[in-house]
Amino acid sequence: MESFEDTRQHLNRLWAPWRIEYIRHARDMECVLCTAPARGDDEASLILHRGHSNFIMMNAFPYSPGHLMIAPFRHTADLEAITQEESAEHHEMVKLAVALLRTVTHPDGFNVGLNLGRVAGAGFDQHLHTHVVPRWLGDTNFMPVLSDTRVISESLAAMYRRLRQALVENPALRPPCEAP
Repeated sequence: MESFEDTRQHLNRLWAPWRIEYIRHARDMECVLCTAPARGDDEASLILHRGHSNFIMMNAFPYSPGHLMIAPFRHTADLEAITQEESAEHHEMVKLAVALLRTVTHPDGFNVGLNLGRVAGAGFDQHLHTHVVPRWLGDTNFMPVLSDTRVISESLAAMYRRLRQALVENPALRPPCEAP
């Protein structure tokens, strides 16, 4: 009978060194949804669009290429606490994110939703945000199941450039809510 140590010697390892940034960041007490807009460098912060009270940001640790988040500038985790104006603009930005991703990445569908509270799956549970995740037929595979690894086929920088260019060049994607 093999011992635990013998079994471990036969395991294959898939190195994913880029994940360490997520692990380290998860321990930070800073709210990335507050610090990113305050940096003032939208490209470095992956912010695609700023409205009056909300912004669209790429997820730095995406479930799929083009995974976006819409968040209010105001730090709150309470859905009932956002104003009617914040809520209306937030919803318009979700629609804009879907239209943008549909234009640029041509997905077969989307997952759109909120995770309210850590127990519901929120990685940033102190700041309300909506996920917009493009999906393609057959985009799930064995990697997340067997090795807790997602395969992302395009770099964040390349996807950012394509999404920003589409926002700038496509009149149909002119954001209805722009910062002053």
